[in-house]
Amino acid sequence: MHYFIIAGEASGDLHGAALIKELKRQDPEAKISFLGGDKMSEAAGHEPIIHNRDMAFMGFSEVLRHLGKIFSNLSTTRRKLLDARPDCLILIDYPSFNLKVAKTASSAGILVYYYISPKIWAWKEWRIKSIKRYVDRMFSILPFERQFYQRHNFPIDYVGNPSVEEIDSLRPTLLSRSEFLSLHRLRDRQIIALLPGSRMGEIRCNLPVMVEAARRFPQYRPVIAGARDIPDDVYAQFCDYPVLRDSTFDLLANSRAAIVTSGTATLETALLGVPQVVVYRSNGSKLAYNIMRKLIKVDYISLPNLIADREIIPELILHNCTPDSIADALAPLLPDTPVRQAQLDGYADMRQQLGTSTAAVTTAKLIIDALSH
Repeated sequence: MHYFIIAGEASGDLHGAALIKELKRQDPEAKISFLGGDKMSEAAGHEPIIHNRDMAFMGFSEVLRHLGKIFSNLSTTRRKLLDARPDCLILIDYPSFNLKVAKTASSAGILVYYYISPKIWAWKEWRIKSIKRYVDRMFSILPFERQFYQRHNFPIDYVGNPSVEEIDSLRPTLLSRSEFLSLHRLRDRQIIALLPGSRMGEIRCNLPVMVEAARRFPQYRPVIAGARDIPDDVYAQFCDYPVLRDSTFDLLANSRAAIVTSGTATLETALLGVPQVVVYRSNGSKLAYNIMRKLIKVDYISLPNLIADREIIPELILHNCTPDSIADALAPLLPDTPVRQAQLDGYADMRQQLGTSTAAVTTAKLIIDALSH
């Protein structure tokens, strides 16, 4: 069968690569056409129709500057899709682009599957109309999404969470404390991990308050999980702490606690069993907070809290995200306290909610079974 897959961002490339491997394993005659990155290229054995480096435009101003490129990508994708007439189109998140392609596919009678839902349960809920109109089935990696889609009478399967698989597979290879300290030439002090995000805007907004909060604990060594594409001088503006790249899981596994910018990293930190405080600074204004609270339709912003449907982790957002508030939330997580233990117990509850299904394996099987009947 012929599978046409679109992943417009780096995280989608990772998930797309795992899915391609499973489709090829379960369907030896599989033909793969795709938009994605290097990992999907490696899995498919050939180059993408469009590389995701030419697709991942973030924020209003960046999108505005690249409108010509975006429209060109959309036109090329639609043309290639209609020329190929695949057995199905598989979309991975990236809703602004993907739902437009879904409309074209649906009009042409091509089955459309969505793997990894856009976060329409948090905001832009109106997109459910397009999903119901143009998408045939949703494959979810977050268990709480089932309730949202069932409320809208849309078919959804929870297939497991890739972060669970990733952490479980990496756990035996994580460095011991002595190996970690030796490799990175760190003195033997307890570590507070700082995860300020991977985008320049996130780092500039969140790292300064993380640094100021960490300075309240001089007996601990703050260490930054650096993004591969961010230059050293960006971090050096704010502090002289060590910056480790491509070592985030080893860093977390050898940290006493972490301060984490909201995103997938909050789930990975929880799965590694590291107590954390979740932050999201942006411009920090109370007006922005009030606007955001009106737009966002969920009670929490961090994945562990959303999955558990209760507050496991303290969340400090916008004007509530200050060095003082972070330090106050972090302080009881560093020693052995009931607060620290309650967070670790909450992680265990969250992990149980995620189940044991392997996301790519399950999704490939459901797609192949659906196309075979």
